[in-house]
Amino acid sequence: MSNTQQHVHSDDCDCHEVCDSIKMILAPKDKDLGGFTVRRLLPTHKMKTVGPWIFFDHMGPAQFAPGEGINVKPHPHIGLATVTYLFDGEMLHRDSLGSVQVIRPGDINLMVAGKGIVHSEREQTHRVEQHRSINGLQLWIALPSEHEQRPPAFYHYPTQDIPATEIDGVSIRVMMGDAYNLHSPVMTFSKTLYVEAHLQPGQTLALPQVQELGVYVVQGSLQCKVSTLSQHSMAIFDEPSDMFVSANEPAHIVMIGGHTMAKRYIEWNFVSSTKELIEHAKTDWKSGHFPKVPGDDEFIPLP
Repeated sequence: MSNTQQHVHSDDCDCHEVCDSIKMILAPKDKDLGGFTVRRLLPTHKMKTVGPWIFFDHMGPAQFAPGEGINVKPHPHIGLATVTYLFDGEMLHRDSLGSVQVIRPGDINLMVAGKGIVHSEREQTHRVEQHRSINGLQLWIALPSEHEQRPPAFYHYPTQDIPATEIDGVSIRVMMGDAYNLHSPVMTFSKTLYVEAHLQPGQTLALPQVQELGVYVVQGSLQCKVSTLSQHSMAIFDEPSDMFVSANEPAHIVMIGGHTMAKRYIEWNFVSSTKELIEHAKTDWKSGHFPKVPGDDEFIPLP
């Protein structure tokens, strides 16, 4: 879930140094966003980014009773792109460009904030009246400096457009970038990788070749040589070469990575290569100078 109601603290994750091919293993910190739990892996005090990825939240699994659920009021972003991907449930995206889009499992919502965008994350009215669940990932990409001030944009990629394959029984989807001889149509702004895989006990998978790589265990557990990767942990690799992971039990994993990103500042919902752009954005939000989400007059104040 996007960081709409709190600052990011640099010590929000525990990191355990490991030997061998893994640089470190990140353990999440649980964040209660009111009715459901978000597990936050990035950023941490030891690991700010993995490739261009600067923010990693696993929301759920959560069960909602009628009247409860996701209801995130309009809030601003600059200098980043949000990537929303669901395993279960659905969400309703609305933004200041006039976009109105329901996202369902397997789809990808890519919102490019650029110089500034405002969006809300809610649910359709008929679903609020039902018992339902939510489980998925919301990640942020830090835009390279040449794209930080680009015009905002929103893209929706339905599940049937995301390439998939099977390698030795392991099912794989390449959501962003290039891996396993697949190319995703989802827009990228620098070398970016985002892959999902399902492994059965005893199955192995070669890791993609990329400068920086994070392997997150959504469910189950993995083995990488002498290291065991437990559920909801993320292993960080530097240029994995001829590396494999194997499943100790049925495992659902996600891999993120890409080229190393230059230093970025992050405060509230703002990401930038300069503190000045963040201060300007904070002033604009307090002054009401950001665009509005059509038909939605609510907002989250600057903390």
